[in-house]
Amino acid sequence: MRIKSTCLVLLMGCVATANAQRYFGVATSDYNTINGLYLNPANIAGCKEKVTVNLISVSVTADNSLGTFAKLSDLGSTSTNAFTNSGSKTFSMLIPVAEIRGPGVLIGLNDDHQMSFALTTRVRVMNQFNNFDQSLYSTVSDPNHNANSSYNFQTSKFNWTANIWSEIGLSYALVPWENDNNQVKAGITLRYIGGIDYLGLKGNNLNVSYTANSDSFYASHSDLEFASNVISADNAFSNGLNSSNVLSSFFGGNAGSGFGMDIGATYTYKINGDDKDANAHKLRASVAVTDIGHVTYKAQNSFTVNVGGNGWLTGQGLSDHIKDYNDFRNYVVTQGFTADTGAKQTKVYLPTALVLGADYQVYNHFYANLTYIANLANRQNFGNSYYNQFTLTRALI
Repeated sequence: MRIKSTCLVLLMGCVATANAQRYFGVATSDYNTINGLYLNPANIAGCKEKVTVNLISVSVTADNSLGTFAKLSDLGSTSTNAFTNSGSKTFSMLIPVAEIRGPGVLIGLNDDHQMSFALTTRVRVMNQFNNFDQSLYSTVSDPNHNANSSYNFQTSKFNWTANIWSEIGLSYALVPWENDNNQVKAGITLRYIGGIDYLGLKGNNLNVSYTANSDSFYASHSDLEFASNVISADNAFSNGLNSSNVLSSFFGGNAGSGFGMDIGATYTYKINGDDKDANAHKLRASVAVTDIGHVTYKAQNSFTVNVGGNGWLTGQGLSDHIKDYNDFRNYVVTQGFTADTGAKQTKVYLPTALVLGADYQVYNHFYANLTYIANLANRQNFGNSYYNQFTLTRALI
């Protein structure tokens, strides 16, 4: 779907890239625990820093189930998209995901930093398609798309959510038990969340009939829900993302608000007893659940359209009208569908995930780290989720 909402405008404006989304190879370091707390808040306990101040860092990534990128030499062509899909009938993708980590500070509380706390800030953007049919996606993402053959398909349980939100986090971690060779750490992060803008489309069912070489398709047995707090996308970038409104989102803005939480623990087997050197452990294992919570957008500035019935749609029509609540409602009604509209409090869920990690000393100062991220979020809700993944990194300390 060609997204002209404020969410995609921000994505285009933020592409000043840095590291991968989770800062792998950096966040797992013993000397960068202010970034490591996003993987597991317990990481800041017993850390090697007395005081750490973070100014700003930016990351932009993309993730998908079956995509390829076009050649750089082809991107100048108007008929070439940067991202194409092939293979199975349905696909899912996060494209892109952006995160700006703002000012933050970490402080070790006693001589050996057995207790530590951190104050962190960040702004996050996630644009996600889940379980989308490729034919439907191609039709609505390219207004000039004309397939060479006719087709019929039924698609259900698909979700598109684009979301921008800000966070202020307070983390606390401690070492509740330790001896010469063993150490256990535990930590928690509590976050206040300021919702800036969101836009979502959920489909319980959609039967589509497409005629070859046409720019339109017939949709029947439709059961769709469109929701957004973006009444008009034309000025959403300037109104929703200037400095004053971002600050108001941090400190009690009325677009949306909520609370989030990370919680985790680690176990370390030390090989040098009280040695505080960087290679003082043979094995470290960690477990955490991150991004528990949601943003609640108030009824006075969150609007929904429930679409049912049968009608004709075009890629150009959807592309032109999906950016705006009023436009979308009027468009589907004129095309023959029924539309139940109104203001409604809406919850947009965070990408809750289980994060497991193991850090192993391979030889002397060489370490290997294996991290597994498993999705815990319900992908049928408005909200975002991470895809299950293993990441292996190696470090020389």
